[in-house]
Amino acid sequence: MLYTECALDLTKAFDKVNHASLYMKRHVALQLQQLLENRLSDSFACVKWGSSWSQIFQITSGVRQGSVLSPFLSAIFIDDVGKIQNNRCGTYIILYADDTLLIAKSVMVLQRMLWLCV
Repeated sequence: MLYTECALDLTKAFDKVNHASLYMKRHVALQLQQLLENRLSDSFACVKWGSSWSQIFQITSGVRQGSVLSPFLSAIFIDDVGKIQNNRCGTYIILYADDTLLIAKSVMVLQRMLWLCV
């Protein structure tokens, strides 16, 4: 049987991680939730352009690029996308960092999977 596939590149995926949603994930231990909330809720940054610096602002979404935890936190955040696969119906989802591969038996089923991801 032939399958149809669609590759998604979640551009800026690390920047889009919603902190509040990350804290509410049910399969994350309470201690880890508290640690993440403490680490992420007090994040501040500023922008340097040439020799000028912006005002300091609070970071309310996203995870730090280059951090060892960032791929893990991003995976926790998008984990619900993997739940729309149904092996019995011939739909599969492969998640890796900010890349997603949707596989289905037909274009119509693939389109439904894409709508669910959105």
